[in-house]
Amino acid sequence: MKRHLFPFLFALLAAVLTGGCSGAAKKAPAGVPVLVAQAVQTNLPVQIDPPPVGHVMPLSTVAVHSQVGGLIKQVHFKEGSEVKSNALLITIDPRPTQAALESAKATLTRDNAQLANARIQFDREQKLLDQKLVSQDEFDTSKATYDALAGTVAADQAAVTNAQLNLEFTEIRAPLDGATGSLQFHEGNVVKAPDDVLLTINQIHPIYVQFGVQEQYLPEIRREMRGKPLPVTVTFENMNPVEPPPQGELTFIDNSVDTTTGMIQLKATFPNGRSILWPGQYVQVVLTLSELTNAIVVPSQAIQVGQNNQFIYVVKTDQTVEMRPVKTGITFDGDTVVENGLAAGETVVTDGQLRLAPGTKVVVRSPDTPSASKAP
Repeated sequence: MKRHLFPFLFALLAAVLTGGCSGAAKKAPAGVPVLVAQAVQTNLPVQIDPPPVGHVMPLSTVAVHSQVGGLIKQVHFKEGSEVKSNALLITIDPRPTQAALESAKATLTRDNAQLANARIQFDREQKLLDQKLVSQDEFDTSKATYDALAGTVAADQAAVTNAQLNLEFTEIRAPLDGATGSLQFHEGNVVKAPDDVLLTINQIHPIYVQFGVQEQYLPEIRREMRGKPLPVTVTFENMNPVEPPPQGELTFIDNSVDTTTGMIQLKATFPNGRSILWPGQYVQVVLTLSELTNAIVVPSQAIQVGQNNQFIYVVKTDQTVEMRPVKTGITFDGDTVVENGLAAGETVVTDGQLRLAPGTKVVVRSPDTPSASKAP
């Protein structure tokens, strides 16, 4: 009987050992698949977040009036085109003002002749008075006539000057460099001076971008502006991706905060040499206040929020994770600054944190494979 029992016990023991080993193999924990990234040390700009929305304004706007009334004889520019300062825009029919100038000159010539004759009479009376051949009253009358004619000639000269100005005003010229708007009166129309607005010119080189920020940023903005100009960059919808975004500088801070919104208005000046920015356009404004140097940066998705603080899962050399409390700073372009709790070069988990706990073993997966946080 012992001979029959021994083989049976041996087989049973082998089966138990085999089953135990198989079960142990099945229970061996597999690493949790995660995505990782390295903490890096870099310089990072400090910017207003979220970027405010601004609108483009001309540096100056001039409504062009005619200083003399009359018939528009010729228009010398194309609506919407850019013009240079003193460029000829419109010609008003000069014939009436030319005739007025000739009349003023004729009057001046006549009165100059009368003044010359009065001067001769006055000089004669002066000599006769010295010889006691005329009375003082006669001399005074001669002097008064001469003085009156001298005043008349001065008035005539002013009339000539005014007529010459009116003749010049028949040529309406651009008061500044800028882009012209729609022409309100065309050739053949009669304009009334100075009521009628002929067109509007906007100065767009350089140009303003006006935007508002919360008053909480005001102390830092004013502090940073004392030491250096603050750079401003704008972007807008359908901007050409090949061209760099327009760059400008913050040049104006309003003198009060809007009490209803808590916002303060700022203006940035842009050279706008390529005329990319246009008055009335809405843009997204990026105002850079300063730059953080040698900051520790990780992808923002690595930051997790716990009950008491923020933390990051750090992958150790044995491929297990450690839950590390951290203090974060600013966020820029998808990256977050870690102010303390992390060193440059450490590996952090950026995806798959839902299945992790301190000490969990992980396996770094390819970004193309399904997310570990979505795995069953």
